[in-house]
Amino acid sequence: MTATGPIHVVGGGLAGSEAAWQLAERGHDVVLHEMRPMRGTAAHRTEKLGELVCSNTFKSTESTNAHGLLKAEMRLLGSLILECADESRVPGGTALAVDREIFSQHVHDRIHAHPRITVSRDEVSDIPSPGIIATGPLTSDALATAIRARLGVESLAFYDAIAPVVSIDSINPDIAFRASRWGKETMESAGEEGAYLNCPFTRDEYEAFLDALTTADQFTAHEFDAVPYFEGCMPVEETARRGRESLRFGPMKPIGLRDPRTGNKPWAVAQLRMEDRAGRMWNLVGFQTRLRIPEQQRVFRMIPALADAEFLRFGSIHRNSYINAPATLTPHLSLRDAPTTLFAGQITGVEGYTESTATGILAGINLSRMLSGEDPIVPPPTTMLGALYRYLREADPRHFQPMNANFGLLDDLVGASREVLRDKLVKRQHFAARGLVDLAAWRDAVGATPLATR
Repeated sequence: MTATGPIHVVGGGLAGSEAAWQLAERGHDVVLHEMRPMRGTAAHRTEKLGELVCSNTFKSTESTNAHGLLKAEMRLLGSLILECADESRVPGGTALAVDREIFSQHVHDRIHAHPRITVSRDEVSDIPSPGIIATGPLTSDALATAIRARLGVESLAFYDAIAPVVSIDSINPDIAFRASRWGKETMESAGEEGAYLNCPFTRDEYEAFLDALTTADQFTAHEFDAVPYFEGCMPVEETARRGRESLRFGPMKPIGLRDPRTGNKPWAVAQLRMEDRAGRMWNLVGFQTRLRIPEQQRVFRMIPALADAEFLRFGSIHRNSYINAPATLTPHLSLRDAPTTLFAGQITGVEGYTESTATGILAGINLSRMLSGEDPIVPPPTTMLGALYRYLREADPRHFQPMNANFGLLDDLVGASREVLRDKLVKRQHFAARGLVDLAAWRDAVGATPLATR
């Protein structure tokens, strides 16, 4: 099919600006809708496109870091946002840190200068078709209402209570044991709670953990990020402050659990639930938190079996509008009944500047393909971009939470030697080398480069 008029992209942040650019570079006329300054948000301070709100860093540029690998893949696909970031970079070691004002001005100017892009300052309350919705965590009430009406009332979350996720390779198997309460569930026949890895505490270990947890340094939320604490969103440290036994009668209750190796009943238990189907990522159940990242590392490594934990995602609690993607969207993140209405950015369930921008690239590529009569495509899961999309497609809808780029998402290294798999840095070097080769091959095979650079 072909568009009978311009394509509408809603949201002038990172994902929306990137999506509009990718479409325009492929020969499409685009209207990019941004409601600022007609209607402001509690987070933004200017009317510029691509304004950065919470940080000035896109994180690591090293390909042995998950965010660095994702950026290297995005460069292969011609990312506008990364070009603007390079032009406004400030010293930040291996991190891609930018001058916020210069960066947003570059994005603003590049978008406005493109002959195929028109910027419309208005609030969109209807779902565009064809089009891309990239409105981020501060989606307006009117559009959020339209999305909820289209997808179902339970499809759009407004507050994000995220627990940390750790790598299976970093969990001590000599301490953790697999079991569900009362032995009722197995990996093959998991119920609502599912099967768990359990990290047992002695009384002394629990008391020491409690002291560290209740005195740790917390993140102070921005005004726009304030979250009303209700039971489903209660930080684990706040629960602990209610009383010394509150966690033992809450997320760390040991009732119905015995270590099958010893028959002992633990004083308390931290449970981990499988986050991905391959079992590489495990979620600390009930450990949503506002602790700062260094404090999460320090305190949660006091959990028996997690002394050497590799954190693939840190916990957080913040305001965030995001869709339950695995329950409601297609593999290329469109409406199931309207494949040319796509979503991009944080509203899809990815976390972070780089991840949001990357989905904007692929949304632009796929909408262009479909309007030209081609099928939508997603990179292979050996790439970081493809692995993110796989997570959004295959995560358990009952427990879906946003995800950032991490090596736990990638396909295993088939045929790698024990020496490679044992050395974390070498393993990541192999992941990165494979990912970039596969992304470049995929790009060339499907013609995913913009017309302007072919």
